[in-house]
Amino acid sequence: MRAPSLSVRTSSSVLLATLLLAQSPASAFLGLFEKKEKKAPSASQRQIQDAEAAAMLMEGKAAQSAGKGSKARRIYEEIIKKHPFSPSAGEAAYAKAVMSKQTERLEDAFDDFQTFVSQYRQSPRFNDAIEQQFQLAEEAKAGKKQRSLILLPMKMGGEDVIKLYQQVIDNAPFGRLAPLAQFSIGEIHQDLGEKNEAVAAYQKVVDNYPSTKQASEAQFRIGSIANVAAKRSEDSQNLTTTRDALNTYIAAHPEGARSAEAEKILSQVNEAEASHSLEVGKFYEGQGKTKAAAIYYNEALKFGSAEASSEARDRLSALATVDPEAVSNAQKSIPDQDYIGPGASNLRSRDDYVGPMSPELARLASKPKMRTGDDNFTPIPLQEPDLPDSPMNAPEAGDLLPPVPTLERPALLPVPAMPGGVIPPQPSGSAELPVPPPPSKKPEC
Repeated sequence: MRAPSLSVRTSSSVLLATLLLAQSPASAFLGLFEKKEKKAPSASQRQIQDAEAAAMLMEGKAAQSAGKGSKARRIYEEIIKKHPFSPSAGEAAYAKAVMSKQTERLEDAFDDFQTFVSQYRQSPRFNDAIEQQFQLAEEAKAGKKQRSLILLPMKMGGEDVIKLYQQVIDNAPFGRLAPLAQFSIGEIHQDLGEKNEAVAAYQKVVDNYPSTKQASEAQFRIGSIANVAAKRSEDSQNLTTTRDALNTYIAAHPEGARSAEAEKILSQVNEAEASHSLEVGKFYEGQGKTKAAAIYYNEALKFGSAEASSEARDRLSALATVDPEAVSNAQKSIPDQDYIGPGASNLRSRDDYVGPMSPELARLASKPKMRTGDDNFTPIPLQEPDLPDSPMNAPEAGDLLPPVPTLERPALLPVPAMPGGVIPPQPSGSAELPVPPPPSKKPEC
């Protein structure tokens, strides 16, 4: 009997495989290609794997020292793959990332350090890896040339460099390098001319890391950027932002390195805003709106520019002679305030004042407090009145208690006359009542 041909056997195998796939569930088929999670070894297996990984790590470092980079990289990758739970795996991953920094492209080296940071956060090399990432971001920001056979300038846009710094912050948001990375983000936005993004980045430095040197410089940068924007446009909001930022810087750092520069910029800002308020006041005065003109003239006085203040004072005096009521109302409508926030010297006179009551009203509106401590307080002793020993008269209207009766000597009873009309003598000095004589006996019949 002839053996079946090769084509017949192949067709049968294909048919059998098709039938098996049709009968097997799809999940079982897909499970063949799923990546299974590695299980942690037992204690005995762990000791064996740690010893083997440590020996391989020594071999890899020896190869790296000998200039055999390819062999060292291969050994490091084998340690990470075969013994991921050993301490040597973290050392191998860090060593591989350091080799990438020396030989590979910047983005690849940064990714290798990120892999180490994500998988070996408990490694003692964690902070070193964050510092290596920050150095790579600094090189990218400076446009340092790539390390390769042909030196080429780094071609990374500002947004790509910002992502590197942001990753450093995300890896260690309260680490030593986080404020430096956040400040560098603000510098990149500032170099790109992105005013709003730069101010927001610097403000994060001030808010998240207030006690650092970068926070004070960031506060000054906010005022400086707003000042440049104010010079380019006539938006008064930029002047206000500049004043607020620089006053905050001076208040927080009176002896700071930028204090003199901040005060100089503030003087320029005050002069510019005084001139601006004066021009607006002139416009409203020309429109016949006296109160609005007086408001802006008062603002020109407040900002303290010598020339603008003198002119504003003269114009206010002229307006007061024409319409004194409008000038008075304008002054009342301007609350006392400084450059940073409203003051409290004359707020109670405003119609919209809803602050705390005066001390006297607060005292009258407060509820009496209960005695809670030992203040030698003793209650007033109660003294009951003496009980009467004789019937009492009814109390008069308005009296709480009836009057105490006075004991008097009872009146003497009348003494009957004796035969012959003779009245016996009354006893004197005796409290005993007189005893009447016995009645006379009637004669018997």
